[in-house]
Amino acid sequence: MSDKKKIFKVITVILAVVICIAAVYIMANGLGLVKGLDFGAGAYYYADIPGFDKYVRDDAYDSQLPTWLAIVLFLLWGALMYALWKWVDRH
Repeated sequence: MSDKKKIFKVITVILAVVICIAAVYIMANGLGLVKGLDFGAGAYYYADIPGFDKYVRDDAYDSQLPTWLAIVLFLLWGALMYALWKWVDRH
């Protein structure tokens, strides 16, 4: 193994350890949490956001595009991106 690869491997291991230590420190000290908005295990679900129901009412969004067409377009976009990803991966 060349010296360059050994150096990069050591840097990678050190960086991984530092990131893991930082993550544990952040979780243990509750950094980034808002004390007034403690939702427990569901903290990452949008439904736990105060007043979120005003954004998901039936009259909150009005579109001429039928729902079924939006779903079909979403699935077609996903299929297109998957095909593109496969093409990029091959080249």
